[in-house]
Amino acid sequence: MKNMKDFHSLTWKDVLKEKKSSQSGLSDNEVQERLDKFGLNQLQKEKPLGAFKILIAQLKSPLVYVLVIAGIISFILGEEVDTYVIFGAVFINTIIGFIQENKANKALSKLRKMVEHKVVVMRDGHEKQVLSKNIVPGDIIILEPGNRVPADIRIIESKDLKINEATLTGESVPTSKTADKIKVGSSLADRNNMAYAGTVVVSGSGRGVVVATAQDTEIGRISSLVHATTEEKTPLQNRLTSLSKTLGIVVGIISLLIVLLGISQGRDFFEMFIVAIAVAVSVIPEGMIVAVTVILVLGMQQILKRKALVRKLIAAETLGSTTVICTDKTGTLTEGNMQVSHIIIGDDKLNFEKDKHNEENIAKDMYYALRISVLCNNAVVENPDNDLEDLKLLGLPTEKALLLAGIQAGLDKDSLEKEYERIEELPFSSDTKFMATLHKRSKDYRLYEKGAPERVLDKSTYFHHEGEVKKITSADKKKLIEKYESYTSKGLRLIAVAYKKIGSADIKDEKKVDLKEHDKDLVFLGFLALKDPLRPDVAKTIEVCRGAGIRPIVITGDHALTAKAIAQEIGFKITKDSIVSGEDLDNTSDEDLQKIVKKASVFARVSPHHKLRIVKALQSQEEIVAMTGDGINDSPALKAADIGVCLGSGTDIAKETSDIVLLDNNFKVIVNAVRQGRVIFNNIRKVITYLLADSFSQVILIVGSIILGYPLAILPAQILWINIVNDGFPSFSLAFEKGEDGLMKKKPISQKEPLINKEMKTIIFIAGIIRDFFYFAIFLYFIKINLDISYIRTIIFAIIGVNSLLYVFSLRSLMKPIWKMKPFSNTYLNFATLASLGLLIIAIYFAPLQKALQTVPLNLNDWFLVLGVSLVNIILIEISKFYFIKKEKNI
Repeated sequence: MKNMKDFHSLTWKDVLKEKKSSQSGLSDNEVQERLDKFGLNQLQKEKPLGAFKILIAQLKSPLVYVLVIAGIISFILGEEVDTYVIFGAVFINTIIGFIQENKANKALSKLRKMVEHKVVVMRDGHEKQVLSKNIVPGDIIILEPGNRVPADIRIIESKDLKINEATLTGESVPTSKTADKIKVGSSLADRNNMAYAGTVVVSGSGRGVVVATAQDTEIGRISSLVHATTEEKTPLQNRLTSLSKTLGIVVGIISLLIVLLGISQGRDFFEMFIVAIAVAVSVIPEGMIVAVTVILVLGMQQILKRKALVRKLIAAETLGSTTVICTDKTGTLTEGNMQVSHIIIGDDKLNFEKDKHNEENIAKDMYYALRISVLCNNAVVENPDNDLEDLKLLGLPTEKALLLAGIQAGLDKDSLEKEYERIEELPFSSDTKFMATLHKRSKDYRLYEKGAPERVLDKSTYFHHEGEVKKITSADKKKLIEKYESYTSKGLRLIAVAYKKIGSADIKDEKKVDLKEHDKDLVFLGFLALKDPLRPDVAKTIEVCRGAGIRPIVITGDHALTAKAIAQEIGFKITKDSIVSGEDLDNTSDEDLQKIVKKASVFARVSPHHKLRIVKALQSQEEIVAMTGDGINDSPALKAADIGVCLGSGTDIAKETSDIVLLDNNFKVIVNAVRQGRVIFNNIRKVITYLLADSFSQVILIVGSIILGYPLAILPAQILWINIVNDGFPSFSLAFEKGEDGLMKKKPISQKEPLINKEMKTIIFIAGIIRDFFYFAIFLYFIKINLDISYIRTIIFAIIGVNSLLYVFSLRSLMKPIWKMKPFSNTYLNFATLASLGLLIIAIYFAPLQKALQTVPLNLNDWFLVLGVSLVNIILIEISKFYFIKKEKNI
């Protein structure tokens, strides 16, 4: 077997022989044999974070360190019960954190595996689309712009093929590729007949034979380049970490004061030390970071169920703040089922939908137009032997529609390509907006071209009129433009086709022909009109979008009249300032564009570089922008947008650059994802409110007891039980809330809005402190009437425990009162609450726990008191919610 480094020094025909392959590709049996021999085309990945590592990570918390130190001190001092209680608290806290984080980690790993790259290969003489992991040495790969090269490949055909090899060579300037052999010993950067795994096709097209896969590729040998990407913390997670640190400092000061106050009153140092630690546990919301991660991951799973894959946690966080959605037309607003509806040649037109199977009604010139659209076309049929209705086409939507029309009219692409051999190609790009191919028939040549009518007309010197080829005049062009605009104004997309006959004397060397030199003085043949029906629910979705304070903007490569017709049909109110063309953008400064985007709702005939300017102009107006795209040239705009949304049919690079990949290109999917983003943010706020709302209860009870010289109102062990056992699972259960009905009738969440807003502060501090002093008043009253201190502490313990299990139901929504919520819609919350309540009852009545927690049994009247006091907190929360709900309605 030839050494990997020498393949560039062989002719491509010799490489095919060595790899026992051919230009027709491998057979399915050969592929399976090679898969068994070489394995899947996958680089070795870092092992995902295992369950044991996640478990150990729970023990690295500062809170756990403090508890462990306290437990060790308790053991040394012979405080057996306290030792068991503290280490029990560490164990339970670790298990709860492990369960939740392990669940989130597994879900996130599963989500990351959802995006699988595909590649077009030659198999048994036909182009097929397969997963890149299933390619093998000897496979023939088709390379198109936007593809990430899936393996190391020896180029066998290059048509202006350029590849960015920065991942290997560090050189950002794309390298032009050739099929010619290169001398032995050439450096990696000079092997211009090779394409290496991980590099990116920038422009042109080509084919190549796979010479190495997986770890045998160049990139597979460079271990520093194959590390898995780690998920960075989102801004919200960082803000919560900062909040926890701030609370930690505050708690440290409070704990120190508790110890000093207790010692000054002659209380036992060890007792005060344990109390201070218990208070620290009660105030620091240790589970908040994990809870937020769980909410983000669960939100991503819900978005996935609605046919969109969120690739990054930060995107799930940002979605709820989206104020503008810039969407393409094809496939998102429309069904993406593009079909040829009319063929227009001069004054003749054919209703292709009606007469496509009636060959007698298809005139010669119309067949010619279809033939051009089939030959000047890179779409392919993956299963040509199947029936017409079962054909699977690969390629761009427009090209698939044109190829299908040709097939329906009885044309066979394979037969045509044998008769009209393709010599050269000018590939379509979103900037040039046309494609041209050069074909050889007998001794003569034909240049065929299709593209945007205005581009093709500009290069046409002649045109078909009444069956004859005539010189085109400005008046003729004007008439053709009027005809073209009359169709685009109905929402149809028009593709122009033209041709040029070239004599053999004008093509001296087929291998060195410059097609651009011949791309002029064309014969304009006619138009093919394509229709793509609007999605039935798109107008309603646009209305929902606007009702949510989100501004939809249509950005399309279609003609302005086509875009206008579609926009009006889906409910856009079009004015003079509403539509902006790509030509307008080229003549507009960035400063003026910032003013234009305030009013514009449709951008037509745009190129990818226009998208980037539009995104930046919107962001300069403090808009949070979601931008759709699918091509390699869309990548800068997708990256610059706050939320980059790649269509499911997008290129590898567009998918890797984006934050979200649509599994269904429906515009509704994007809006549903935004709604789930709002659910995510609201659920995060609910968890924060829940965890902080009773954080200061124990502080007030403990500090108040010490200042007044009374016995402690609640014991350290009881505090640890409430905060770790009692509140553990209910706090996570709020992550499963599905969101309120009126969520998309509210304005987007401003990113400048504080994480803890006024309503949350009111519930946490005002309602919370009133409740806490009420608890302390009950404690003082019971002390005054000389009730047993163990009984008093058990009552306080039960009140705080039951209260936290009840008011969580009030916090399920901050937008509506508790009595308007569906009580059984969050099954996880119901089970978590019942489980925690059951454990609370066991803590009060089970003898071993009575000894550890120093609790005593309560009678039925005591429980009525506990329930009544707990309801006071719900009333306070509901009053706070009512005030803010009413205030928002009056705004």
